[in-house]
Amino acid sequence: MISTLPSRDLVLIGAGHTNLHIVRMWRMRPIPDVRLSVVSTFGRAAYSGMLPGTLAGLYQPEEMEIDLYRFAESCGARLIVDEVIGFDPDIRRVLFADRPPLRYDVASIGIGSVPGQREVWAGHPWILSIKPMATFQTRFEERLAEGLRAQKKGVKVRVVVVGAGAGGTEVAFGLAVSMEGRGIAAQVSLLDSHTEILAGHLRQTIGRTRRELERRGIALHLGRRVTRIEGPPDTQIVFDDGATLAADIVIWATAAAAPPVLANFRLPKTDDGFLAVRPTLQTTADYPVFVVGDTASFGSQRLPKAGVFAVREGPILWENLQRIFASRELVPYEPQRGFLSLLSTGDGQAIAEYKGRSGHGRWAWKWKDYIDRKFMRMYRDYTPRSLMNGQAASVSPQPAGHANPGMTPRMRCAGCGGKIGANILSAALQRLPIATDQGTTLGLRTPDDAAVIDRHAAPVEVLSVDFFPAFMDDPYLVGRVAALNALSDLWAMGSEPLGAMAIVTLPEGSPTQQTELLFQLLAGGLRELTDAHATLWGGHTTLGPELTIGYAVAGKLCGHAPFTKSNLRPGDQLILTKALGTATLLAAHSQSQCPARWLEGMLQQMLGSNAEPARLARNFDVQAVTDITGFGLAGHLLEMLDASRVSARLSLAALPLLTGFSELSATGIRSSLDQANREIESRCQIEHPQLRARPAYHALFDPQTSGGLLLGVPAGQAAAFLAELKKFGASAAVVVGEVREAAETPELQIVE
Repeated sequence: MISTLPSRDLVLIGAGHTNLHIVRMWRMRPIPDVRLSVVSTFGRAAYSGMLPGTLAGLYQPEEMEIDLYRFAESCGARLIVDEVIGFDPDIRRVLFADRPPLRYDVASIGIGSVPGQREVWAGHPWILSIKPMATFQTRFEERLAEGLRAQKKGVKVRVVVVGAGAGGTEVAFGLAVSMEGRGIAAQVSLLDSHTEILAGHLRQTIGRTRRELERRGIALHLGRRVTRIEGPPDTQIVFDDGATLAADIVIWATAAAAPPVLANFRLPKTDDGFLAVRPTLQTTADYPVFVVGDTASFGSQRLPKAGVFAVREGPILWENLQRIFASRELVPYEPQRGFLSLLSTGDGQAIAEYKGRSGHGRWAWKWKDYIDRKFMRMYRDYTPRSLMNGQAASVSPQPAGHANPGMTPRMRCAGCGGKIGANILSAALQRLPIATDQGTTLGLRTPDDAAVIDRHAAPVEVLSVDFFPAFMDDPYLVGRVAALNALSDLWAMGSEPLGAMAIVTLPEGSPTQQTELLFQLLAGGLRELTDAHATLWGGHTTLGPELTIGYAVAGKLCGHAPFTKSNLRPGDQLILTKALGTATLLAAHSQSQCPARWLEGMLQQMLGSNAEPARLARNFDVQAVTDITGFGLAGHLLEMLDASRVSARLSLAALPLLTGFSELSATGIRSSLDQANREIESRCQIEHPQLRARPAYHALFDPQTSGGLLLGVPAGQAAAFLAELKKFGASAAVVVGEVREAAETPELQIVE
């Protein structure tokens, strides 16, 4: 029996309020036979309603963030983290900055808005746009640090917020509290081209807000439009009447404008540049595309660009998504006529406005805080869907194409009847930019039963093969890592890659779905092969219960002797080039327990090539190298010790660990291969038993995917070699131990 891929794809572009409602509902009741993908520029989404409170210190920064990796994984959705640069509804493709286009059957676009007057602030890093909000805190802290370094003694830091709507006003309040709380002398100013603050609000609300601004010493500059900003170092805000205002930090929080990327979305737009929609939230063009939140424009019925509307659109979008997949009539969204407005003043109070009334006090802040925390609890619940259904969570990462409620079991043939259809293979290969090279006589350009290599132009001297089940539901990313993981064997031998043969197992599904999956996998692998100057010669595909990907790779030694495991020498320093812990973090990710910042750090390392460290080793007297993969550091090091007939002393304190590994290891999360890797524990001589409780000890047996190199370097050359590694980006590289004479049987000594 085998599970099939869902036959249809729903893609949510943007991780705003409305689209995230769909993800939350998906955990409860996924649409049958549909795969859900969420596309976001960042792995974390910031809740705008809590930003002013966070700036004021009323919340910790992580309290205003939704971890999209954990949330998507817990809800059974695929997360794609990349910048969207275009949208083509005619061919149903989402276009990205750094990966191939993504196919969809139905899409929902909710990428928000940007502050207006982009021509003034865009391209100037010293001007801080309030969006993207996911990075605002980091950008502000960096700019503040620069301002404080340049600050003259006794002079206040001049913070200017451009835009006196609700958002800009709240930010001004929050920053004033923040500066005072940090003991930083600052002058906060609030600017707007209107003659009054809070356009569209009640006169009473404006009056209360003005009094509070005056009490806080926040200066108002109204009725003048900013035309340009000069600087730095002496930043000057220039108004339309020629007047200027000096500033150290400028924050741009003006009224919402259409994101420039919408120009590349081939959909109807209103005159303000936003995407035109019908009352059903569907684009006015005849496409299966919905538009929500700030990105949507209802034509003559212009709604304020406020999150409360996006929140109310969520249930309507969910209903209509179910209806469009079932070919049923869509229902209209009816915007509320009024809404509760709560303006944080940053001091544990807020100004409230509702149904013609206005008030101010701690009661209003408690009301706002309750609403915001309740909202965030819904999206910071990362309980895996399987646990919500009363089932046990799997420790093994869920691969792309893994069974879900939308899949149906089918019988399949074995033998050559279990291969992928020629039409699928051909369609996927046609979309790949296969390069030609002089060393390939017959390859994918002129497919045959086998590849033919010109042995003079491509003298194959080193061969290896490596493949694994997909570790995340992102086939392009998995394809990249699979290629790097296989090529690492060549680099560990001191060879240069020549070419590769792909080995792929696909779940059963429709030709369209299988073609797309195969294309994304191979496109990722081809990117890394191309960067390594290697040719994709061909490969083999078959059907199976889960997605697997790998490569048989070939390389040349270029006249050098190969690095081997058998050439360690007593006195060699053992240098490891990457941090340990990938399997533990991946196991945690499969249980929605690995925070985005940890997962992103791990992925960044996995996508780092071992090519340069291996090449640098040729400049030193390095003779023994291996790459750390499935058997873990202890297993692979013992292989080297046995082959070289030496022993080694390894320092736990020196081991580089991925951020988050220690915390996750302490909870007992382990790889499914951990127990098998520990079968060599009897050969590890522990300095004292307490070391077994250290996270670094557990890291010895953690299987690595796209792990680093372990090299034996003469003691006198170790420092220089490490310095060279650091220059080329191997920031985690460190000496972890030394090689010693073996008395009788090689052993591995583990010390503090």
